[in-house]
Amino acid sequence: MSNSSSLNEFLLLAFTDTWELQLLHFSLFLGIYLAALLGNGLIITIVACDHRLHTPMYFFLLNLSILDLGTISTTVPKAMANSLWDTRAISYSGCVAQVFLVVFLFGGEYSLLTVMAYDRFVAICRPLHYSMLMGSRACVKMAAAVWASGFLNALLHTANTFSIPLCQGNTVDQFFCEIPQILKLSCSDSYLREAAVSVVTACLMFGCFVFIVLSYVQIFTAVLRIPSEQGRHKAFSMCLPHLAVVSLFLSTVMFAYLKPPSLSSPALDLVVSVLYSVVPPTLNPLIYSMRNKELQDALRKVISWTFFSSGNIAIALQK
Repeated sequence: MSNSSSLNEFLLLAFTDTWELQLLHFSLFLGIYLAALLGNGLIITIVACDHRLHTPMYFFLLNLSILDLGTISTTVPKAMANSLWDTRAISYSGCVAQVFLVVFLFGGEYSLLTVMAYDRFVAICRPLHYSMLMGSRACVKMAAAVWASGFLNALLHTANTFSIPLCQGNTVDQFFCEIPQILKLSCSDSYLREAAVSVVTACLMFGCFVFIVLSYVQIFTAVLRIPSEQGRHKAFSMCLPHLAVVSLFLSTVMFAYLKPPSLSSPALDLVVSVLYSVVPPTLNPLIYSMRNKELQDALRKVISWTFFSSGNIAIALQK
């Protein structure tokens, strides 16, 4: 039995005890991580460099890519390092930082998805008021509110979680420091305060989900009135993947944080955590951007400019 004040480290979940399977896990996570870095990095570069993409939609998309990079960089590299070096340890301060960043980035991302739904609602259902409602100042204020809400939410959860006495050892049954798993280490009923905060947060997230669904009901109603079949197809192809990712994100996070203890098992918890912490940051660039013709054209320009500049440099060096 140990008190939280005397803990120096936590032990994370080991995917396997076999070295070959550890290398396989490392390789799989490395591939996923590199794909997420490439996809989100390209979006950030393209949106920042192409002045034609300096619009509210792409401004929020750039913020989403930054959040996705932070999200997957908080959890996956440490899991890869542990598999490669055959260890499970993470320092106490490292665990605190991981909890804070996970809650901060996930909370900010979900708030941003809500803002993006509002942006699409205004663009399709209130096009005459779009420039007034989604001006540059309004967009900056919305983005600032997204980051601030994530920061305050993370500060509250992290302070509550690590102020609770931990006397059930230091083994966390997850591949990163996750609040529900840390609460299992708490003494008696001292976790109820953090559980109450989690319920309030889940209710707010559900409210955002209802707002997104209602927004898209009105969007689809407006889209169905569009006479052009091509226009309807384009609108649906952009909206449905968004709703799918939001639904996956919300359902897995709420299940991970609010499921009853009787349903908890290391294998199920691991699958759920991978679904909400690894899959969305990797797929978001494809879902939100790579089907977008404007981004594809901007990507071609960046690639052609890169090769053209490299060719000029090579010619200059040869001379």
